[in-house]
Amino acid sequence: MTLWLAIPLALLLVAIVLLLSSSIVFHFRLRKRGKDDRVEIDISLLYGLVKLHYELPYFIFEGIKRGVSVKLEQSGVMPAVEKQSEEEGQIDKEVVDKWVDKFKKALRATKGLKKWVKDTMSHVKITQFDWSTDFSLGDAAVTATTAGAIWGLKWSMIGWGSQWVQLKKRPRTFVVPVFGEDKITFSTELACAGRLSMAYGMYAGIMLLFRAYKAERGLRQWKELIRKNNKDQREL
Repeated sequence: MTLWLAIPLALLLVAIVLLLSSSIVFHFRLRKRGKDDRVEIDISLLYGLVKLHYELPYFIFEGIKRGVSVKLEQSGVMPAVEKQSEEEGQIDKEVVDKWVDKFKKALRATKGLKKWVKDTMSHVKITQFDWSTDFSLGDAAVTATTAGAIWGLKWSMIGWGSQWVQLKKRPRTFVVPVFGEDKITFSTELACAGRLSMAYGMYAGIMLLFRAYKAERGLRQWKELIRKNNKDQREL
């Protein structure tokens, strides 16, 4: 009897150890070439047994009043489960105002949310960061001068981001001025990969619940936010 009880407990212990020693791995890719805009996000869990893939195939600016048209494709692969969906929507000033309002409500519903975000991001390890940009402003002299400004802007953004996450590999950034073009052209590609340990991810989730519990009506406000967010997604 003791042996039959010990075996399941041992298997459960091994499963817990494997779970906690795994990582949440993500890969973000952005590409813009003329009118071809695409954003892709891949997330894998449990040593690749759970995979999620999100795509934003086009991102078209239609003016300040009309907003931005977006198309989101989502697919996921889990053991014996496969899902794929496609959504289209419009991001305009009204949608952005709703996002800002939700963020403010989340701050009120969670005690120390900013500190929680900072602590969680500090455990994110970036293993790849490649960013290349090719452009022309139609004039060789202006293009050459602007190239230096773009270099400075990129490294300033990388320096700011490095204060939030751990860079495990030196970022690679390229700026290629295209001479000989008599028109304005622009293309850029960004690839970023990283990971967060599952153990800390679970700890962060528990701490988020604890901080929401400590805030006045925190858990109730989070429930209202989730319900409202689900409703807005159906309407988008």
